Amino acid sequence: MTARSHLLLPLATMLSVLAACISESEPLEYPTIVGRFADEGERLPLIAEEAFLSDTDFFVRFRRGGDTRYGGGNWARRIPVLELSAGGQYDGPYLLPLQYEQDEPWDDLPDDRVSARLLGVSAWRAMRARLFDAILPREEKAGIVLHFNVDDYFLYYDDKGDFQVTVIDGKPGDYAIVRRIAISELVELGLPLLETFLAERGIEDRRIAFNTGDAGYYSLPFLYVNRDLPIAVFVRMPGPGRRFSAGPASVPYVQTAGHVAGSHTAGIVFRPVSSLYRLLFVTSDTVAETVAPASLNELSSRPLPPVSSPPGMNLEEWEASLDDLTGRQASRGTMRYLVDGQEFFTRFIDAVTRAETSISLRTYIFDNDDYAVRIGELLKRRSNEGIDVRVLLDGLGTIVSTIEKQPTLPEDHRGPSSVRRFLERDSQIDVRQAINPWLTGDHVKTAIIDETLAFTGGMNIAREYRYDWHDLMTELRGPIVDVLQYEFEKAWAHAGLFGDLGYAAVRLGPEPDGADDIGYPIRPLFTRADDPEIFRAQREAIRNAQKYIYVENAYFTDDAMLYELARARHRGVDVRVIMPLVTDRGPITRNNALAANAMLEHGIRVYIYPGMSHIKAAVFDGWACIGSANWDRWSFRINKELNLATSHPEAVAELERRVFEADFSNSIELTEPFPERWTDHLIELVGDYLF
Repeated sequence: MTARSHLLLPLATMLSVLAACISESEPLEYPTIVGRFADEGERLPLIAEEAFLSDTDFFVRFRRGGDTRYGGGNWARRIPVLELSAGGQYDGPYLLPLQYEQDEPWDDLPDDRVSARLLGVSAWRAMRARLFDAILPREEKAGIVLHFNVDDYFLYYDDKGDFQVTVIDGKPGDYAIVRRIAISELVELGLPLLETFLAERGIEDRRIAFNTGDAGYYSLPFLYVNRDLPIAVFVRMPGPGRRFSAGPASVPYVQTAGHVAGSHTAGIVFRPVSSLYRLLFVTSDTVAETVAPASLNELSSRPLPPVSSPPGMNLEEWEASLDDLTGRQASRGTMRYLVDGQEFFTRFIDAVTRAETSISLRTYIFDNDDYAVRIGELLKRRSNEGIDVRVLLDGLGTIVSTIEKQPTLPEDHRGPSSVRRFLERDSQIDVRQAINPWLTGDHVKTAIIDETLAFTGGMNIAREYRYDWHDLMTELRGPIVDVLQYEFEKAWAHAGLFGDLGYAAVRLGPEPDGADDIGYPIRPLFTRADDPEIFRAQREAIRNAQKYIYVENAYFTDDAMLYELARARHRGVDVRVIMPLVTDRGPITRNNALAANAMLEHGIRVYIYPGMSHIKAAVFDGWACIGSANWDRWSFRINKELNLATSHPEAVAELERRVFEADFSNSIELTEPFPERWTDHLIELVGDYLF
């Protein structure tokens, strides 16, 4: 830690303790940041009367209504709201929670104290007006999202022209998000405005603390600025500490055993045809993989040619061949890429809050962590407001996810023991869980709003997809939405009481036809028990590619596809792969290392992404394929999957720019093979079948 950081961190804690002195004559009209996903019971503002700061702790005496309280905490609990700088040090801003409060004064206070110039809520309102007039739209029913590291806030002017702010979950449904702004942009914009503001008032103090007047859970009632660093620090009121009845630690394991047993008893009784069908293809694929595995050995003795630069494959002919391969023509629509959780969940929450009739969510994982609970509370609220909300979960994927805990999960979070019961409790949500015969799963992720707007890709409903992982979703409009709605209806019926009969009834009925007739060709591709369509299409794309192949995926355990990539490189094709070294599946880490070594040996350029990349994307000579499918046996041949493909030039160019060019730049190219152990090959052999 640098000397500057040692100075910076104690100063940051002053945010939590330095509330502005507010004259009693000022009206108590406080804007609020409303935590709509939590029970609201805390609306009185804090008014600081004394504040003290040591090297490690802060202390504040404040009034809440007519009560005097003593609170504080430790600056080590600070929450950064930006990424680390290139040099590895953090320069703010921060969020800093008030960790405790009590009735009695403290026993001891430190001798060393620092102070700041305290400014009242009226001063903050004047400063805030200057700041937000520069970024907030004045048109009706519009606002912006301000991104913090741990929360997203919606800022807008209401019908009366008054400034309002709420957590994005509580965004008014009749307001549209017209812009997103990072806290770094706000600070960069705000500091010069602040300097002008203070100069006009003759304030020369270098340490300034505003009382914002905000109140309520998750509000930001105080703002501290050190003008010398410069740095801004926001205090964050803690939430109500929502806890659920999690039960004994064994509950998820009992649920897992019960679900697996049910999938192979009653599940098979009501779904005999589909269950036996899956068993047949799981067995036959396992036998085929064992008897005739793909091997790279035959390529090892061949000389490796230089990368060539031919024109690339004819995309019109390629699309025609895909019509033959899939037995159908492409659909149409428009695609908008949403890279990482910040982009996707902002749009998803916006769409959910603005839904007018229906929300159909299909996901492999709906976790019980803090962020998933927030999404669940939002869906419950919308269902109680009259929106038809249906949630289809993969039973095994969701239950197992509640066992795994992300390192960034708040220590005090206690999630609900049953996600299904949590979603159904005190709501009108209709929830179904897909069964998992022979441990197969429904790995599709789609969200459809009002049958006209859809999202699909690799993200589940869980904390890691919002905050921790690199991932990709696609926003869709046009007839392709009808295709996704139809797939949802079939899966929904199959998970219901009538099982196979319900599925057959949907298949025999009319297909949805409510989406706007717009867009360019987009081709849906599937993995089904009887047809590994995603695998076959991408294998043929590899075989036809003449110029380049770019692939980004987290799991490379399919030997057949590695073999095809190596063959393409031996034809002179520029083949590049982006992968994480460490994944969320422990054994796959070693599989990926062996796959990287094999690709490197055959001239494929391998890029190691710094962190967990969960993106599933590929481009072959201008044909893009993205979605939910991993490059492993389960996604290619066994689990239900959904990918989208297109040759539309603008859509492909944007994917290459926003995903591949960005990630090639951010990753480290592998130049030497990873060390190998004999156990790695044993793990790889088993992993081909189990992961």
